[in-house]
Order: sequence, then structure tokens, then C-alpha cells
Amino acid sequence: MQSRNPVFARAAGFNGRNANGNPTYAGNGQTYAGYGDPSTWSVGGGAPTGAGHAAPPTHAPASTGPMTIDSVVQKTGLTMLVVVLAAAATWLLTGNVATDAHAQQTVNMLAMGGAIVGFGLAMANSFKRLVSPALVLAYAVCEGVFIGAMSKVFEAMWPGVVVGAVLGTVAAVGGTLAAYKFFNIRVSDKFRKWVTAAMFGFVAVVVLDFVLGFFHASFGFNGLHGLGFVASIIGLGLGVLMLILDFDYVEKGIAAGLPERESWRAAFGLTVTIVWIYIEMLRILAALRGN
Repeated sequence: MQSRNPVFARAAGFNGRNANGNPTYAGNGQTYAGYGDPSTWSVGGGAPTGAGHAAPPTHAPASTGPMTIDSVVQKTGLTMLVVVLAAAATWLLTGNVATDAHAQQTVNMLAMGGAIVGFGLAMANSFKRLVSPALVLAYAVCEGVFIGAMSKVFEAMWPGVVVGAVLGTVAAVGGTLAAYKFFNIRVSDKFRKWVTAAMFGFVAVVVLDFVLGFFHASFGFNGLHGLGFVASIIGLGLGVLMLILDFDYVEKGIAAGLPERESWRAAFGLTVTIVWIYIEMLRILAALRGN
């Protein structure tokens, strides 16, 4: 079944199919649409001869190999490093928001600007058929500015929440990955459909509440208390479920023998989810501290 996640829907391999639209199967020793195991292919060249098949389409220059778990980890690590560096720079280069009104205004503008531009880049990356490493890193910079500014404001109001949110995010990502591997979680079509639909619905309500806020008609979905707290709990749960989908999509991409460049698409998808989890974790801890 084709992925409904726009981040991965651009590449057939992330949907358990190869470039010709034929199914692929990870690690079961079967042939891949008559070409044999993708690991035996020479990238940029033809498939093994036989069975009357033409060479599979070329996806990448001959100087690159197929996407692997190592290449995904490397690209994700680099993207997350850019997020952290941009966040740290935003934190350090702005003034004391607790005592400086100008610094407060600057940080608020940076948070809003980073969120809006980051959302636009996320949409561009999600629907771009050929992944662009530059756009992925640009998204990382914008998200870093956003969470750096947001974190600084929250830390000034509730000291200690940022460390708690970071540790909570690491625990959530690590725990989800461990559960996915050790409990051999398999993603069904129905599970994928409902999680993706819930994610789009959640984002739509967040954007609607954000826009209504400009007209003083917000219903509190983006707040910290009441409906906002419930929304953060739901958002955190969705983030964990989305992470499971991300791991599944990466496995499918590797099984399909996608080119190494597609590691950037995987890194982008994982970064989106990790940032999502951090934001919801930060909001939950702030709400609990506020009470």
C-alpha cells in the first residue's frame, strides 16, 4: 500500500515497492521483481542478465551506493546537529528575556518566523519528488531557531523544563526504537491510514487555532492548560506513533534498494517527528510546572 505520509510518498521505495512499482520484501531471501537482491545490483548499471529483463532505471550517479541504515543515521545525525546548533545560537545570541523587553520581542519574532518558514519548508520538502539536501538543512535551521527561541522563553518562565524535555525526547525516541525492534512491531495498512489521518487532522486544528488567535478567537488548542494540555498529550502520543511509521518507511526504503540520496528524505522525516515530540514534551512539562 502506498504511503500516505507526504514525506515518504515521493519515493516508491519507502512504500515497499521498487522504482518499477513492483513489491519488495526485506530480508526474506526472495527475489526482487525478477532482478535478484538489490545488494547485487551495480548502481548506475544494469541488473543481472537473465529472464529477459531490461536494466532497472538509474536513480543515482555511479559514485553513490544504495541507502543503508548507516547512511540514514549519518544524515539524521547531521540534520539534528544543525537543529541543535541553530537552537543554541538563537539562545545565546538573544538577550535576557526575563528582564529585557527588547529581547522578549526579538525572541518572540524569531519563534514565529522560524515556525512559519519552517512549516513552509516542511511542505516543500514533503511534496518535492527529488529530495534536496539543501532544503532539508534549511528546514533544520528554521526549526532550530524556532525551538531555540521557544525553549528560552519556557526556561525563563519555568526553569528546568528544557532539560526535562530533552531527556524526555531522548527517552521517547530510544524507547520507541527499542520497542519497534525487540517486539518486532509491524505496521498494518489500517494502522498507517489512521495515524496519518490523525496527524493531518491534528495539524489542521493547530493551524486553525493559530490563525484564529490573530482575531482574538482562539479556542485554546495551542495553550498550556485545559484543552491545550489535552492537545499536548494527544500530540505526544501521535508523535510516538509517527515515529513507528518512520522506522517502517526507512526499512521499506532500504529493502527497495533506494539510492543513498534518499537517506536525506528519511532524515527529514525523522527530524520532523523528533522536533514534534520535543515541542509536545516541552509544553506538557511547562503545563505541569504551571499548575
